[in-house]
Amino acid sequence: MSEANEFSLQLSKEWQLAVDDITEAVAGIGLLVLRGVVLKSPVDTGRFKGNWIVSSGSPSDETTEKTDKAGGVTIEQGAAVLNGYPDTLPPIYVQNNLPYANRLENGHSKQAPNGMAALTVAEITAQLDHG
Repeated sequence: MSEANEFSLQLSKEWQLAVDDITEAVAGIGLLVLRGVVLKSPVDTGRFKGNWIVSSGSPSDETTEKTDKAGGVTIEQGAAVLNGYPDTLPPIYVQNNLPYANRLENGHSKQAPNGMAALTVAEITAQLDHG
């Protein structure tokens, strides 16, 4: 094998390692976001907490009747989506499509007066800026 071919092969391997690292980092940040919003979500019946949906590539319009007062099942389901996150790096969406989600995000709940999503993003941004 020529030096040029060896260099090209090594460069391809290094590129794939870099892409793998980036993919893992992006999926990891998605999981931090999911955990943050789920664990900060106010709980009455658990339906709101159970309606955090993770998708990649395009947003979802899904809602569910499931309840998850503790949030563990919802986090596990979202983590399963993120574990399959492709190295093409499509956008990740963590969303709650219940009609009252915006009101809760804007402080309508005494359990989460500062919302969930904006607070989570601010916390993660601070961690990344100082980490």
